[in-house]
Amino acid sequence: MLVGVVIGIGIFGFPPLVAQHSSTPEIYMGLWLLGGIVMFIGALCYAELGSAYPDTGGEYAFLSRAWGVNVGLLFAWARGTVIQTGAIAAVAFIYGDYAQVLVPLGKYGPALHGGLAIIALTALNMAGTHESKRVQLVLTCATVLALVVVSVAGAALPEAAAAIPGQPLSAPVGGLAGGLGMGMVFVLLTYGGWNEAAYLSGELRNPERDMSRVLLIGALVLTAVYLVVNFAYLHVFGLAGLRASQAVGADMMALVAGEWAVALLSLLICCTALSTINGSIFTGARIYYSLGRDIPALRGLGAWSERGATPARALLAQGVITLVLVLFGALSNGGIQAMVAYTAPVFWLFMFLTACSVIGLRLRDPQRRRPFKVPLYPITPLLFALSCLALFVASVRYAGIGALLGLLVLAGGIPLLWLQKHTQKA
Repeated sequence: MLVGVVIGIGIFGFPPLVAQHSSTPEIYMGLWLLGGIVMFIGALCYAELGSAYPDTGGEYAFLSRAWGVNVGLLFAWARGTVIQTGAIAAVAFIYGDYAQVLVPLGKYGPALHGGLAIIALTALNMAGTHESKRVQLVLTCATVLALVVVSVAGAALPEAAAAIPGQPLSAPVGGLAGGLGMGMVFVLLTYGGWNEAAYLSGELRNPERDMSRVLLIGALVLTAVYLVVNFAYLHVFGLAGLRASQAVGADMMALVAGEWAVALLSLLICCTALSTINGSIFTGARIYYSLGRDIPALRGLGAWSERGATPARALLAQGVITLVLVLFGALSNGGIQAMVAYTAPVFWLFMFLTACSVIGLRLRDPQRRRPFKVPLYPITPLLFALSCLALFVASVRYAGIGALLGLLVLAGGIPLLWLQKHTQKA
């Protein structure tokens, strides 16, 4: 589930942007390795939190325990209206773009394809957890296998085989430090989604043992896959050619598959996007379920379907909100860019607070049994927190007015705090 959520469209879109902020091939590969290390450090922090406090609410439960119920409720609101639903909508647009190549549906074809995928996969998850997991396993295996095949085929091609006019290997814009910073932003966007495993902690057979295994093994697999893929890109295109590529996946497939490149690439991206959408729908609905469990006025969302072992009403609510965002994106220019700008700043803000929760809970709850403890404490969580804070600042600068919209929607959750307090008094 974790690998399927993370490996997505980013590996086909962000490598040229990372290359533009790298002055040498060694720095380019080093950024991808560093991104994997940051993800691994984050996984260590989440492994401690998830094994000590297993809960289907994931970060909602961690933040509520560390910083109080008000922060937890604001996160739940943000995840349900901005972070998770916006991310699902963004991937749905990407899926729609490639599905439109295979089955054109007119002017709004991408949005229609994306909306249909959300409806179908929401229905699948409502049918049952086991059915969703089986489909996720098939999609994930197909995605990883396809990436490995493309990478091996690319590595077998002559070095710098792509006939793409290269950009000169000058120093990145903003100097070395600025280039490395922006390069890491795009690298970590590609790695994004690994933290979704936190929402599985309440459903693992033995969370005290398995949570750390899921996160750490998943992080290692993801880092290895991305390093192999990027080595193949660099081998085939060279750094200059990679900088100039507008669609690195398409260019790679054109070299590997010739005239079948467009269809094969579209099928690959559709498979990858569906894997991400399904995994995100599965984990995302758990936050609505936790809200319904904790706020009496929203208890309808806390209903659990014993038949399918799934939060059916929570899945339905999430699907409706996501479809509204897809409609919004379809009526605006650049649906994908709008969703990224809308979600990123809010996401990194709460990721920073979650990183700080490791330290906060050690201080507030020292007697709690912790089956897994993050090594080199407190250095490790502090490094992760600083990384998240830097990414929050960078994403606000990148998103502009989109960041303001996302933060305004976050502020719109303040009435939830009153509702929770009011229902407690009642």
